[in-house]
Amino acid sequence: MFDFLRKNKLVKDDLKGIAKLMYQDVSEDVWDQENLTKRNLDFSVESIRMIDLYTERLLETDLYHQHFHNFVMRIGAYIGEVIKNHSHLDFQWYEFQSVYNYSSVLHGMDQPIEPYTLLYSKKKDAALLPLWEAAERLKGTSTYPDFLSYVEDQIQNYS
Repeated sequence: MFDFLRKNKLVKDDLKGIAKLMYQDVSEDVWDQENLTKRNLDFSVESIRMIDLYTERLLETDLYHQHFHNFVMRIGAYIGEVIKNHSHLDFQWYEFQSVYNYSSVLHGMDQPIEPYTLLYSKKKDAALLPLWEAAERLKGTSTYPDFLSYVEDQIQNYS
């Protein structure tokens, strides 16, 4: 009966904890143990270079196919947190569908197959999809050569 009241409500989804898994839940691989550390992954723009190195190594294995969704979530959340921390907008994590229903900023865009969480600024009515970008990069279909280019571009666009 009151579905129309819920239709335009934004639903938050905090992914910072998932982003931290990039250094908190590391594989037994020696390279991962030495490089995916809290010191190296400090949410700076420079730390994205380590994410790019990690991704290149990951793409050389079949592991990313087996755990695609987990890698998309962790990598996408990490790069999203970096953008969020370095842009001058009020970006927050929200569920895709709630932003789609709340704002027209996503209208005309194909909805991702996965119901990805995204970064949305209420003040500027702007949305970023870092998890979608992570998926595109892992599939080899990104328009960016690496995550660093994507992050720098988004920070420049929203600063």
